[in-house]
Amino acid sequence: MFRSLHPAKFVMASPSEQLCHHYSLADIQLATQNFNDRLVVDQGGSGKVYKGRIRSEGSSSTTVAIKRYGSLSGEGVPEFSADIKTLSKMRHAHLVSLLGYCYDDKEMILVYEYMPNGTLYHHLHESSTPLSWLQRLKISIDAAWGLDYLHNGAGTQCGVVHSDVNSKNILLGENWAAKISDFRLSKICPLNQSSTYVQSCIEGKFGYMDPEIFLTGKFTSKTDVFAYGVVLFELLSGRQAVLPDGDKDLSLATWAQNCVKKRNLDQLVAVEIRGKVSPKSLKEFSQIAYRCLDSDPNVRPSMSEVVVALRLSESLQEKFENCAKPAGLFGFTWKISCYSAYPAKKNSGTN
Repeated sequence: MFRSLHPAKFVMASPSEQLCHHYSLADIQLATQNFNDRLVVDQGGSGKVYKGRIRSEGSSSTTVAIKRYGSLSGEGVPEFSADIKTLSKMRHAHLVSLLGYCYDDKEMILVYEYMPNGTLYHHLHESSTPLSWLQRLKISIDAAWGLDYLHNGAGTQCGVVHSDVNSKNILLGENWAAKISDFRLSKICPLNQSSTYVQSCIEGKFGYMDPEIFLTGKFTSKTDVFAYGVVLFELLSGRQAVLPDGDKDLSLATWAQNCVKKRNLDQLVAVEIRGKVSPKSLKEFSQIAYRCLDSDPNVRPSMSEVVVALRLSESLQEKFENCAKPAGLFGFTWKISCYSAYPAKKNSGTN
């Protein structure tokens, strides 16, 4: 969504209106040690992300993530200016904050807050230390809050369709708090208009994309919901969005839907957390993830509904874990409080 611009055409807001910092290329080169590859923390089709320390006027240096898109042509000044203004307004605990930008010598560079625990993808598929089920639930709720904020336009007069929801675009910060990142393909839609837009060149990650997109080319908040349903089953199963199946690829979405239809919920649970998931929590989680993948976008839940269901799943898991705590000095009393759902009836007879 961020487009390059010609230096002569670029006009920033007045200081009172400026919503994020404008860094010079020299600032960025200093922060990245002249784009030293040893500081690269992520790399994709759109460019490299560097970890660096940068200083803003009147403040101490801060660790940041610096995304370099490279040399680009000079088009889209109004769109770029509007996008920067809107994104810098979107401050939420579960969105990665845009701190600044650089356009200098045809370089497009964005500066974001740094997320020390990296991507959700890494922790699900590459790390040797598995996430617990409760951690996965908390991450899922955080990210759902972030998407709900985007879709409902809180803090702006616009809603935002992310268009590239996947486990690599969910970053983990201090205490494993999750935030939505990478708004490169996002589209800003006024809330008083249709939240649908057509993209002539379809981009995104296979396995997360709503099949409807390939028929209509339309992206909506419900295409984000579909992609998030895939992320939910990824969290539950520990499997990637595209599964190897002999000579052909099978999507996680299709496999998970089949498991739910056949009521094989236990088969969905990742090996490393099997036996540690509350059956009630599993059922609630699977049901909302399944609804996210419905073939009819109108039947899919809103992200607000997803948040409610995930919080219920979390509370069921917390209760399950509390009841499963080892008995200690007060173990017997603890278990009585867990399993006595109803108070004992008073004896109506006489002694």
